[in-house]
Amino acid sequence: MTTADSPSPRWHPRGLNNGAIVSATYYGVSYLPPSLTYPIGHAGTWLAFHLMRNGTRALVENFAVMFPELSPRARDELALRTYRSYARDVIDFIRSLRMTPEATRGLVTRLDTAALDHVMTEGRGAIVLSGHFGNWEIGGVLLRRLTPYSLSVVAKSEPSQRVTRLRQEMRKGVGVETIEVRQHVDTALRIRERLQQNHAIGMLLDRHLGKDCVEVSFFGRPTKFLRTPAVMAAFSGAPLVPCFVYRDGGGFAVETGPIIRVATTGDRDANVRDAVQTVATLIERHTRQHPQYWYQFYRVWN
Repeated sequence: MTTADSPSPRWHPRGLNNGAIVSATYYGVSYLPPSLTYPIGHAGTWLAFHLMRNGTRALVENFAVMFPELSPRARDELALRTYRSYARDVIDFIRSLRMTPEATRGLVTRLDTAALDHVMTEGRGAIVLSGHFGNWEIGGVLLRRLTPYSLSVVAKSEPSQRVTRLRQEMRKGVGVETIEVRQHVDTALRIRERLQQNHAIGMLLDRHLGKDCVEVSFFGRPTKFLRTPAVMAAFSGAPLVPCFVYRDGGGFAVETGPIIRVATTGDRDANVRDAVQTVATLIERHTRQHPQYWYQFYRVWN
C-alpha cells in the first residue's frame, strides 16, 4: 500500500517509449497502409507482452489490486489486451495527424464538449484533465480540429530526447503547443498566461512528479495523484474540466465534464484534495468499464 512514507513509483525509461520503437512506429504508420500497420501492431504487441517483462509484470500487479476477483490467467489476458489497445491507439493517433478536419470528424461516434464549451465562454480558460486512459493524444487532435479553442499540453520530457522532440513535432503539426515541466523556471507563468488568453490547458493527473502530489482513494487504495492542476485552478480561477477520449465501437467517444471549481476559501489543501479526488473517481469509473484502456505500464502501488 502506498503511504506518505512509501517510495514513489519509478516511471522507468525502458519499454514502449524508447526512441527506436517510437520512431519506427511513427514512420511505419505514416507510410504504410492501415492493412499492414494494424496487423504489425497486433503481432508486435504479442512480442512486447512476452519480452517487456517489467511492463507486463506491472500491468498484472496493478490488475491484481484493481480486480482481485480475476484469476492469474485472466489478468495475463487483460494485460495482453492492454498492449494491443495501446498499439491501436498509437496507430490511430499517428494516422489522424494527416487527416483533413472532415475525415477527423468521421473518427468520432460521440462528441460531448458541452462542459468545455460552457467554461470557455467565461474567458478564464480551462484546465482539461485526464489520466493515462484511452487515446489522450488523439484527444488533442480532436479538440483542436473540432472545437475553436487553442490548446496547450503540459508534459514531462521523455527520457529519450528523440522521443520528446518527435512528440512535440507531432503536436505542433496540428496546432497544439507543448509546455514542458521542469525545463523552464517560468512554466507556471506560461500556463497562467495561456489561461488568461482563454486557452485550454491539457494535463494528465494519474502520475505525480516527486513531491508534487496529493493522496486520494483510487480502487480502494491510497494513491498519489498530481497536485498542480488543482492548485493552478485555485490560483487562476480557471475551472477543471475532466475529458475522456476512448474507442467506442467503430470510432471514438469524447466526453467532457463535470465542471469542477476549486474553492478558494477554507482549508486550501482540503479543497485541492477534494478536486483531485473527484477526477480520480471519474478515472476509476472509466477504467472499471474499460480496463484495457488504462495504460500504466508501471507499478502504481508499492
